[in-house]
Amino acid sequence: MLRQIIGQAKKHPSLIPLFVFIGAGGTGAALYVMRLALFNPDVSWDRKNNPEPWNKLGPNEQYKFYSVNVDYSKLKKEGPDF
Repeated sequence: MLRQIIGQAKKHPSLIPLFVFIGAGGTGAALYVMRLALFNPDVSWDRKNNPEPWNKLGPNEQYKFYSVNVDYSKLKKEGPDF
């Protein structure tokens, strides 16, 4: 399949930016899904040692990818400890 893509790129050089942007988009999507799977507190990979990882997060820890108006360093805890 890679040989066909290279052959098409040699025949039609205007397709090279398309291949680059499609490849970059696929790579970015894969990296974002990997980030969600590894670092999101909603995902629990180890149920025996850490069954509820979202309860161990403090109120000043940012787990969102992008936060518009929230300064997490100034937040205080509002609920009880579990």
